[in-house]
Amino acid sequence: MEIRQLNTFKVVAEVRGFTKAAEQLGYAQSSVTAQIQALEEELGTPLFDRLGKKIMLTDAGERLLPFATEMLRMHNAAKEALQSDATPSGTLTIGAPESLAAYRLPEIVREYRRLYPQVKIVLRPGVCYELRQQVRSGQLDFAFLLEPPGEATDLHLETLVVEQMALIAPLDHPFAAKERVQPQDLVQESILHTEPGCSYRGLFEQHLQRHGVVPANSLEFWNIEAIKNCVMAGLGISFLPFIAVESELREGKLAALSWDDAATRVATQLIHHKSKWLAPAHSEFLRLVREHAKKWKERTSAP
Repeated sequence: MEIRQLNTFKVVAEVRGFTKAAEQLGYAQSSVTAQIQALEEELGTPLFDRLGKKIMLTDAGERLLPFATEMLRMHNAAKEALQSDATPSGTLTIGAPESLAAYRLPEIVREYRRLYPQVKIVLRPGVCYELRQQVRSGQLDFAFLLEPPGEATDLHLETLVVEQMALIAPLDHPFAAKERVQPQDLVQESILHTEPGCSYRGLFEQHLQRHGVVPANSLEFWNIEAIKNCVMAGLGISFLPFIAVESELREGKLAALSWDDAATRVATQLIHHKSKWLAPAHSEFLRLVREHAKKWKERTSAP
């Protein structure tokens, strides 16, 4: 059982196809097929069901996949550990939801690239539950989450900063002058939501439901910038992290409604696998994240 075969098996399993796997790995398709056949012969069982053009893992393949992922992770960790110096190198794969990728990560990535240009950074977007799973499976080195402060039993989790949230509306909205907006006030409002699976959308909807409120109308977007533009255009109101709307509020383009957000607060958190060996590239990234998190806390606590 060779590392190369296990890597090919893992890629075929991820992309569900021999042709796509060959393209991703830079192999001839015949080489991919031969490696899988050799692995199946050694293990004495088929790893894939070949249903026409469709490729599916067999039960044996499903059982092998987590072991293959862990063996590849350990193989890469061993190579990095035996490097002759501690200079950060290699690839750093990071996951984050859109709001953090757009408004928290750029300053970190910019400084990291300036210090360590030899490290390749791959940033993958996703919703929080997907990112957790990708850290567990070894697809991501780190993931940033935007969720209620908490703990993860199987992952190393650091809460970096509790984020302020904002209920935003057009400047001419009647609620802009209201002393306090209550959940019941939103029954007839059009709510502009982020994508399904977004943690703060879920908290906001649960908060309204606890008060018996189901807004009469809602629109769903997959892009925060689109939501902000539509709110400015008068299409409705939205619930977003303050960092995503800070500049528009400061410039007088949006109104922040007076809203009790105690039940809907989230925190920017960083996770990585508990058993992951931290190479120099990982350790330096952690150091920078913690430095920037201190600045974030200072800004959010400033009067």
